[in-house]
Amino acid sequence: MNNQSEFDSGFGVYDCETFDFQTLSGVFYILIFIISVTVNILLLCVLVTYKNKKVTDLFVLNLACSDLVFTVTLPFWAVDQLHHWVFGDFACKFMIATYFLGTYSSVILLTAMTVDRFITVVLHNWPSNHGRRQRCAMGACAAAWVISIAAAISDAIKVKVEIIHEPNVFSCGDPFDSSDVNVGYYLQVSLLFFLPFAIIVFSYSAILKTVLQASNRKGQRTVVVVLCIVTAFLICWGPYNILLFITTFYTPIGCYTRNRLDTAYYICRILAYSHCCMNPLLYMLSQNLRRHLLKLLHYKPCMYAFMLMRCLL
Repeated sequence: MNNQSEFDSGFGVYDCETFDFQTLSGVFYILIFIISVTVNILLLCVLVTYKNKKVTDLFVLNLACSDLVFTVTLPFWAVDQLHHWVFGDFACKFMIATYFLGTYSSVILLTAMTVDRFITVVLHNWPSNHGRRQRCAMGACAAAWVISIAAAISDAIKVKVEIIHEPNVFSCGDPFDSSDVNVGYYLQVSLLFFLPFAIIVFSYSAILKTVLQASNRKGQRTVVVVLCIVTAFLICWGPYNILLFITTFYTPIGCYTRNRLDTAYYICRILAYSHCCMNPLLYMLSQNLRRHLLKLLHYKPCMYAFMLMRCLL
Protein backbone atom coordinates (compact mmCIF):
# COMPACT_ATOMS: atom_id res chain seq x y z
CA MET A 1 0.00 0.00 0.00
CA ASN A 2 1.11 3.54 -0.71
CA ASN A 3 0.29 6.50 1.51
CA GLN A 4 0.37 8.74 -1.53
CA SER A 5 -1.04 7.96 -4.94
CA GLU A 6 -0.50 10.16 -7.93
CA PHE A 7 -3.06 9.77 -10.63
CA ASP A 8 -1.20 10.89 -13.74
CA SER A 9 -4.02 11.05 -16.27
CA GLY A 10 -5.12 14.56 -15.46
CA PHE A 11 -7.03 14.03 -12.21
CA GLY A 12 -4.38 15.83 -10.20
CA VAL A 13 -2.43 14.78 -7.15
CA TYR A 14 -4.16 13.78 -3.96
CA ASP A 15 -3.28 11.97 -0.75
CA CYS A 16 -5.23 8.74 -0.45
CA GLU A 17 -4.29 5.29 0.73
CA THR A 18 -4.43 2.99 -2.26
CA PHE A 19 -2.89 -0.11 -3.78
CA ASP A 20 0.54 0.31 -5.39
CA PHE A 21 -0.63 0.11 -8.99
CA GLN A 22 2.46 1.93 -10.26
CA THR A 23 4.78 -0.93 -9.31
CA LEU A 24 2.33 -3.46 -10.72
CA SER A 25 2.10 -1.44 -13.96
CA GLY A 26 5.88 -1.29 -14.28
CA VAL A 27 6.16 -5.08 -13.97
CA PHE A 28 3.40 -5.61 -16.55
CA TYR A 29 5.07 -3.18 -18.98
CA ILE A 30 8.31 -5.18 -18.85
CA LEU A 31 6.40 -8.43 -19.42
CA ILE A 32 4.42 -6.91 -22.32
CA PHE A 33 7.66 -5.58 -23.82
CA ILE A 34 9.29 -9.03 -23.85
CA ILE A 35 6.24 -10.76 -25.34
CA SER A 36 5.59 -8.04 -27.92
CA VAL A 37 9.17 -7.92 -29.20
CA THR A 38 9.24 -11.71 -29.57
CA VAL A 39 5.92 -12.25 -31.34
CA ASN A 40 6.11 -9.18 -33.60
CA ILE A 41 9.64 -9.99 -34.77
CA LEU A 42 8.52 -13.56 -35.46
CA LEU A 43 5.64 -12.22 -37.52
CA LEU A 44 7.92 -9.85 -39.45
CA CYS A 45 10.37 -12.67 -40.13
CA VAL A 46 7.60 -14.83 -41.59
CA LEU A 47 6.13 -12.03 -43.71
CA VAL A 48 9.53 -10.99 -45.05
CA THR A 49 10.85 -14.52 -45.62
CA TYR A 50 7.73 -15.82 -47.35
CA LYS A 51 6.83 -12.76 -49.38
CA ASN A 52 3.14 -12.67 -50.19
CA LYS A 53 1.36 -10.19 -52.42
CA LYS A 54 -1.87 -10.20 -50.42
CA VAL A 55 -3.09 -6.74 -49.49
CA THR A 56 -4.02 -7.91 -45.99
CA ASP A 57 -0.45 -9.11 -45.39
CA LEU A 58 0.83 -5.66 -46.32
CA PHE A 59 -1.41 -4.09 -43.68
CA VAL A 60 -0.41 -6.70 -41.10
CA LEU A 61 3.29 -6.08 -41.80
CA ASN A 62 2.78 -2.36 -41.19
CA LEU A 63 0.76 -3.12 -38.05
CA ALA A 64 3.64 -5.24 -36.74
CA CYS A 65 6.01 -2.31 -37.32
CA SER A 66 3.55 0.00 -35.57
CA ASP A 67 3.33 -2.35 -32.59
CA LEU A 68 7.13 -2.50 -32.35
CA VAL A 69 7.35 1.29 -32.44
CA PHE A 70 4.89 1.44 -29.55
CA THR A 71 6.72 -1.37 -27.72
CA VAL A 72 9.99 0.58 -27.72
CA THR A 73 8.48 3.04 -25.23
CA LEU A 74 7.41 0.44 -22.66
CA PRO A 75 10.76 0.09 -20.81
CA PHE A 76 10.81 3.88 -20.31
CA TRP A 77 7.26 3.89 -18.91
CA ALA A 78 8.21 0.93 -16.71
CA VAL A 79 11.10 2.89 -15.18
CA ASP A 80 8.79 5.88 -14.79
CA GLN A 81 6.28 3.76 -12.87
CA LEU A 82 8.83 1.89 -10.75
CA HIS A 83 10.89 4.99 -9.94
CA HIS A 84 10.18 8.28 -11.72
CA TRP A 85 11.15 9.97 -14.99
CA VAL A 86 14.96 10.05 -15.04
CA PHE A 87 15.66 10.43 -18.77
CA GLY A 88 15.41 14.19 -19.22
CA ASP A 89 13.30 16.53 -21.32
CA PHE A 90 14.45 15.44 -24.81
CA ALA A 91 13.82 11.76 -24.09
CA CYS A 92 10.41 12.73 -22.68
CA LYS A 93 9.40 14.44 -25.93
CA PHE A 94 10.91 11.68 -28.07
CA MET A 95 9.15 8.88 -26.16
CA ILE A 96 5.83 10.71 -26.22
CA ALA A 97 6.20 11.17 -29.99
CA THR A 98 7.08 7.48 -30.40
CA TYR A 99 4.17 6.42 -28.19
CA PHE A 100 1.64 8.42 -30.20
CA LEU A 101 3.24 7.39 -33.50
CA GLY A 102 2.60 3.74 -32.64
CA THR A 103 -0.92 4.46 -31.36
CA TYR A 104 -2.09 6.67 -34.22
CA SER A 105 -0.60 4.49 -36.96
CA SER A 106 -2.36 1.41 -35.51
CA VAL A 107 -5.73 3.16 -35.56
CA ILE A 108 -5.32 4.46 -39.12
CA LEU A 109 -3.95 1.17 -40.46
CA LEU A 110 -6.77 -0.83 -38.87
CA THR A 111 -9.33 1.56 -40.35
CA ALA A 112 -7.71 1.32 -43.79
CA MET A 113 -7.62 -2.49 -43.57
CA THR A 114 -11.31 -2.55 -42.63
CA VAL A 115 -12.23 -0.25 -45.53
CA ASP A 116 -10.25 -2.53 -47.87
CA ARG A 117 -12.27 -5.52 -46.63
CA PHE A 118 -15.48 -3.48 -47.08
CA ILE A 119 -14.63 -2.69 -50.71
CA THR A 120 -13.60 -6.29 -51.43
CA VAL A 121 -16.59 -8.02 -49.82
CA VAL A 122 -19.47 -5.53 -50.03
CA LEU A 123 -18.52 -3.60 -53.15
CA HIS A 124 -17.26 -6.69 -54.98
CA ASN A 125 -18.45 -5.23 -58.29
CA TRP A 126 -16.24 -2.18 -57.74
CA PRO A 127 -14.09 -1.77 -60.89
CA SER A 128 -10.71 -2.69 -59.44
CA ASN A 129 -7.97 -5.25 -59.81
CA HIS A 130 -5.33 -6.68 -57.53
CA GLY A 131 -2.62 -4.35 -58.79
CA ARG A 132 -4.74 -1.28 -58.12
CA ARG A 133 -5.70 -2.56 -54.65
CA GLN A 134 -2.02 -3.14 -53.92
CA ARG A 135 -1.11 0.40 -54.92
CA CYS A 136 -4.00 1.86 -52.91
CA ALA A 137 -2.96 -0.18 -49.87
CA MET A 138 0.64 1.03 -50.17
CA GLY A 139 -0.62 4.60 -50.46
CA ALA A 140 -2.86 4.14 -47.41
CA CYS A 141 0.05 2.76 -45.37
CA ALA A 142 2.31 5.63 -46.42
CA ALA A 143 -0.43 8.15 -45.56
CA ALA A 144 -0.98 6.49 -42.18
CA TRP A 145 2.68 6.95 -41.25
CA VAL A 146 2.84 10.54 -42.50
CA ILE A 147 -0.33 11.57 -40.63
CA SER A 148 0.80 9.72 -37.51
CA ILE A 149 4.24 11.34 -37.53
CA ALA A 150 2.72 14.81 -37.90
CA ALA A 151 0.18 14.22 -35.10
CA ALA A 152 2.79 12.63 -32.82
CA ILE A 153 5.19 15.56 -33.22
CA SER A 154 2.36 17.97 -32.48
CA ASP A 155 1.59 16.10 -29.24
CA ALA A 156 5.25 15.81 -28.25
CA ILE A 157 5.86 19.55 -28.50
CA LYS A 158 3.40 20.21 -25.65
CA VAL A 159 4.95 17.86 -23.10
CA LYS A 160 7.80 18.56 -20.72
CA VAL A 161 9.42 17.23 -17.58
CA GLU A 162 8.13 18.74 -14.35
CA ILE A 163 8.89 18.27 -10.68
CA ILE A 164 5.90 16.61 -9.00
CA HIS A 165 7.44 16.02 -5.57
CA GLU A 166 10.42 17.38 -3.74
CA PRO A 167 13.21 16.60 -3.84
CA ASN A 168 13.82 15.87 -7.53
CA VAL A 169 10.94 13.55 -8.41
CA PHE A 170 10.09 14.21 -12.06
CA SER A 171 7.17 13.42 -14.33
CA CYS A 172 6.96 13.38 -18.14
CA GLY A 173 3.65 14.61 -19.52
CA ASP A 174 1.39 17.55 -20.28
CA PRO A 175 1.96 20.60 -18.09
CA PHE A 176 -0.44 20.53 -15.14
CA ASP A 177 -1.38 24.17 -15.69
CA SER A 178 -2.03 23.87 -19.43
CA SER A 179 -5.52 25.13 -20.21
CA ASP A 180 -5.78 23.49 -23.63
CA VAL A 181 -4.93 19.92 -22.53
CA ASN A 182 -8.55 18.82 -22.14
CA VAL A 183 -9.68 20.44 -25.39
CA GLY A 184 -6.72 18.94 -27.24
CA TYR A 185 -7.37 15.49 -25.91
CA TYR A 186 -11.08 15.81 -26.69
CA LEU A 187 -10.25 16.49 -30.34
CA GLN A 188 -7.59 13.78 -30.38
CA VAL A 189 -9.90 11.06 -29.06
CA SER A 190 -12.75 12.17 -31.32
CA LEU A 191 -10.71 12.20 -34.53
CA LEU A 192 -8.37 9.30 -33.88
CA PHE A 193 -10.55 6.85 -31.96
CA PHE A 194 -14.29 7.50 -32.12
CA LEU A 195 -14.33 8.49 -35.82
CA PRO A 196 -12.33 5.39 -36.88
CA PHE A 197 -14.50 3.35 -34.49
CA ALA A 198 -17.64 4.57 -36.29
CA ILE A 199 -16.13 3.76 -39.69
CA ILE A 200 -15.08 0.29 -38.53
CA VAL A 201 -18.50 -0.52 -37.01
CA PHE A 202 -20.32 0.63 -40.16
CA SER A 203 -17.97 -1.27 -42.48
CA TYR A 204 -18.08 -4.52 -40.56
CA SER A 205 -21.84 -4.38 -40.12
CA ALA A 206 -22.12 -4.30 -43.91
CA ILE A 207 -19.39 -6.95 -44.30
CA LEU A 208 -21.02 -9.41 -41.90
CA LYS A 209 -24.43 -8.86 -43.48
CA THR A 210 -22.98 -9.60 -46.91
CA VAL A 211 -21.06 -12.67 -45.74
CA LEU A 212 -24.05 -14.16 -43.92
CA GLN A 213 -26.29 -13.66 -46.97
CA ALA A 214 -23.77 -15.21 -49.36
CA SER A 215 -24.44 -18.78 -50.44
CA ASN A 216 -20.74 -19.49 -50.90
CA ARG A 217 -18.66 -18.36 -47.93
CA LYS A 218 -15.42 -19.89 -49.14
CA GLY A 219 -12.53 -17.46 -49.01
CA GLN A 220 -14.03 -15.39 -46.21
CA ARG A 221 -11.49 -16.54 -43.63
CA THR A 222 -9.58 -13.31 -44.13
CA VAL A 223 -12.71 -11.43 -43.04
CA VAL A 224 -12.73 -13.38 -39.77
CA VAL A 225 -9.03 -12.73 -39.12
CA VAL A 226 -9.37 -9.00 -39.78
CA LEU A 227 -12.53 -8.86 -37.64
CA CYS A 228 -10.64 -10.48 -34.74
CA ILE A 229 -7.76 -8.01 -35.10
CA VAL A 230 -10.10 -5.02 -35.15
CA THR A 231 -12.18 -6.37 -32.24
CA ALA A 232 -9.04 -6.89 -30.15
CA PHE A 233 -8.02 -3.28 -30.76
CA LEU A 234 -11.43 -1.95 -29.70
CA ILE A 235 -11.53 -4.16 -26.59
CA CYS A 236 -8.00 -3.15 -25.53
CA TRP A 237 -8.05 0.56 -26.32
CA GLY A 238 -11.77 1.28 -26.03
CA PRO A 239 -12.10 1.34 -22.20
CA TYR A 240 -8.92 3.40 -21.80
CA ASN A 241 -9.98 6.06 -24.33
CA ILE A 242 -13.52 6.20 -22.96
CA LEU A 243 -12.20 6.66 -19.42
CA LEU A 244 -9.89 9.48 -20.47
CA PHE A 245 -12.72 11.04 -22.46
CA ILE A 246 -14.94 10.98 -19.35
CA THR A 247 -12.26 12.59 -17.20
CA THR A 248 -12.22 15.54 -19.58
CA PHE A 249 -15.56 16.60 -18.09
CA TYR A 250 -15.45 15.02 -14.64
CA THR A 251 -13.19 15.52 -11.63
CA PRO A 252 -13.51 12.95 -8.81
CA ILE A 253 -14.16 14.17 -5.27
CA GLY A 254 -13.21 12.16 -2.22
CA CYS A 255 -10.80 9.28 -1.74
CA TYR A 256 -13.33 6.53 -2.48
CA THR A 257 -14.25 7.89 -5.91
CA ARG A 258 -10.66 8.77 -6.72
CA ASN A 259 -9.42 5.33 -5.73
CA ARG A 260 -12.02 3.64 -7.91
CA LEU A 261 -11.08 5.80 -10.89
CA ASP A 262 -7.42 5.25 -10.06
CA THR A 263 -7.94 1.48 -10.15
CA ALA A 264 -9.94 1.64 -13.38
CA TYR A 265 -7.32 3.86 -14.98
CA TYR A 266 -4.37 1.57 -14.25
CA ILE A 267 -6.24 -1.58 -15.29
CA CYS A 268 -7.47 -0.01 -18.53
CA ARG A 269 -4.00 1.32 -19.32
CA ILE A 270 -2.37 -2.10 -18.83
CA LEU A 271 -5.07 -3.62 -21.07
CA ALA A 272 -4.49 -0.94 -23.72
CA TYR A 273 -0.71 -1.36 -23.70
CA SER A 274 -1.03 -5.15 -23.98
CA HIS A 275 -2.61 -4.71 -27.43
CA CYS A 276 0.85 -4.58 -29.04
CA CYS A 277 1.07 -8.36 -28.39
CA MET A 278 -2.34 -9.21 -29.83
CA ASN A 279 -2.05 -8.84 -33.62
CA PRO A 280 0.63 -11.53 -34.18
CA LEU A 281 -1.25 -13.97 -31.93
CA LEU A 282 -4.55 -13.33 -33.71
CA TYR A 283 -2.95 -13.55 -37.13
CA MET A 284 -1.97 -17.11 -36.18
CA LEU A 285 -5.59 -17.90 -37.08
CA SER A 286 -4.31 -17.93 -40.64
CA GLN A 287 -3.29 -21.46 -41.62
CA ASN A 288 -0.76 -20.12 -44.12
CA LEU A 289 1.01 -18.11 -41.44
CA ARG A 290 1.14 -21.08 -39.06
CA ARG A 291 2.54 -23.27 -41.80
CA HIS A 292 5.18 -20.69 -42.76
CA LEU A 293 6.11 -20.13 -39.12
CA LEU A 294 6.57 -23.85 -38.46
CA LYS A 295 8.63 -24.15 -41.63
CA LEU A 296 10.78 -21.22 -40.62
CA LEU A 297 11.39 -22.58 -37.12
CA HIS A 298 11.87 -26.19 -38.25
CA TYR A 299 14.07 -25.82 -41.31
CA LYS A 300 15.86 -22.55 -40.60
CA PRO A 301 16.49 -22.36 -36.85
CA CYS A 302 19.95 -20.83 -37.22
CA MET A 303 18.79 -18.23 -39.74
CA TYR A 304 15.80 -17.42 -37.52
CA ALA A 305 18.02 -16.97 -34.46
CA PHE A 306 20.39 -14.76 -36.44
CA MET A 307 17.55 -12.59 -37.79
CA LEU A 308 16.04 -12.29 -34.31
CA MET A 309 19.34 -11.18 -32.78
CA ARG A 310 19.90 -8.65 -35.54
CA CYS A 311 16.41 -7.20 -35.03
CA LEU A 312 16.94 -7.00 -31.27
CA LEU A 313 20.32 -5.30 -31.67
